[in-house]
Amino acid sequence: MSGFLSSSIARKVAMALSALFLIFFLIIHLAVNITSLFSEDLFNELAHFMGNNPLVQFALQPVLIVGVIFHFVMGFVLELKNKKATTVKYAKDNGAANSSWMSRNMIYSGLVILAFLVLHFIDFWFPEMNYKYIEGRPVDTARYFSELQHKFVNPIRVGAYVISFVLLGLHLAHGFQSAFQSMGFNNKYTKTVKALGKIYSIAIPLGFILVAVYHYFNH
Repeated sequence: MSGFLSSSIARKVAMALSALFLIFFLIIHLAVNITSLFSEDLFNELAHFMGNNPLVQFALQPVLIVGVIFHFVMGFVLELKNKKATTVKYAKDNGAANSSWMSRNMIYSGLVILAFLVLHFIDFWFPEMNYKYIEGRPVDTARYFSELQHKFVNPIRVGAYVISFVLLGLHLAHGFQSAFQSMGFNNKYTKTVKALGKIYSIAIPLGFILVAVYHYFNH
């Protein structure tokens, strides 16, 4: 694996695959969360399934955690290598004229998103693991909705979520297209990928923001 990832192309493909996996996960995650806006029972049912299904818990969840860690580590590696490779070029070229602000600052938006993920784990994943495996409390299929609402009582926390999702949208605006481009979709599908990327990078963060703001005003 280390020999495979020593190739620049291989690193970009690996980064793209992890990005596509996380892009798909965000759709599933939002689909579950958005049900809390119109059906407490349905949200509780879906959250209970995601939190207790063995396939999700012991197969998909570890893959997700590894995927997140891999994506950010690989992002930092690529950023460092890109900076080394372009040090000389910056003396001749104007980098700002050839790339967007977000493409030049993916590392910073990534760091903010990583900090948000840590907060998200503290808010939801750690309490869930404590509830089930440390305290060993009985199954309560109706607790998820109230727990979700409780997290969005504090306006500072809601503000942190909103800012993080705005930055996630900016990160996705570049990352979505970049991931597909690394996989070879830089030909006749380019316009379609760009259009899908714009829709996705707006709709997904906006959906999560809607969930947070809705529960803040309706707890």
